[in-house]
Amino acid sequence: MSKEIRQYVRPSWDEYFMQIANTVSTRATCDRGRSGCVIVRDKQILVSGYVGSPVGMLHCDEVGHQMKQLIHEDGSVTCHCTRTVHAEQNAICQAAKLGISLKDSTLYCRMTPCRTCAMLIINCGIKRVVCEKKYHAGKESEAMFNQCNIELVFLCEDILQYDKQ
Repeated sequence: MSKEIRQYVRPSWDEYFMQIANTVSTRATCDRGRSGCVIVRDKQILVSGYVGSPVGMLHCDEVGHQMKQLIHEDGSVTCHCTRTVHAEQNAICQAAKLGISLKDSTLYCRMTPCRTCAMLIINCGIKRVVCEKKYHAGKESEAMFNQCNIELVFLCEDILQYDKQ
């Protein structure tokens, strides 16, 4: 009787850190976007963050969403929950609190960062952003990263679409 030997396939570094970002996302407190983020340099995790309200404030999961409408130049209207801080923002704040430089690091996140997160990522000196999926409203961030020579990688070409409400 021969014993079948299975070859274990280790995940790539990008797959590995994205799995960790997805585990971090399980702490998120807003069901509109349970997202997590890890920031890495030289294959070492520097900080992590997830979507959640500022320390000491109530969470969406406890009291509901705090929705705000945004009217765009073309007249379209989108709704956003403003109760929480994005995963990328929380990771960057964690680094600031701990005195950790993010220069030349890689950020792993669920989807294309929003415009505000993209500006913070650029100013932190992060040089590479790896997203699990594309964000339906991520074109402006993609252009900003391109203009600032930040490598943007998508592990999947699927587009994540949020509900309008």
